[in-house]
Amino acid sequence: MITAEPTAERTATQTMPRRTPTRMPRPAQLQRLVLTGFMGSGKTTVGRLLAERLGWAFTDLDTEIERRCGLTVPQIFAQLGEPHFRRQESAALASVLGHPRTVIALGGGAPEDLGNRLLLEQTPATAVVYLAAPFVTLLDRCQKQTDATERPVLADLPQAQQRFETRQRIYQRIAAHTLETSSMSPEQTVEALLHQLFPKPA
Repeated sequence: MITAEPTAERTATQTMPRRTPTRMPRPAQLQRLVLTGFMGSGKTTVGRLLAERLGWAFTDLDTEIERRCGLTVPQIFAQLGEPHFRRQESAALASVLGHPRTVIALGGGAPEDLGNRLLLEQTPATAVVYLAAPFVTLLDRCQKQTDATERPVLADLPQAQQRFETRQRIYQRIAAHTLETSSMSPEQTVEALLHQLFPKPA
């Protein structure tokens, strides 16, 4: 998630507290959970909560890109252009996918790149989760956020909806798990996801 804080003071990867009594067991073969979805889907908020429950690290890919470039995402788009941002995004994704026991929140456009999709598909012990909601719900969430005016995609709403429709099909195709989050809080979303990942024996 983009904030107005100085980029140099942010760290993209944080080790979450390991003392939580409600931490869930995890299958030995699962090392990375990657959250995907359009802007407003709650990837960063849900990702942090999920990482805390698992006792894993959390990485927001946009924040990692900002750390590497020394610019915010809006500044990268404005000064260097979207193609430059996408190149940085791919490099950052390749790097963070090398980290075990981590939850990664992707930027909304990251899965559009074929190279990124191949990275996600070919990285062992990695599961992609799609946080889904209708466009109107996502737009309403975004417009209530303090950084709404800084989001490049919101500058043209018809184009934003077109991007959503294109990306939605990609999200569905790459996801091992899909959650419809329209009526759920971030906490409820985490519980529902944990139930999918770690179903209780019958």
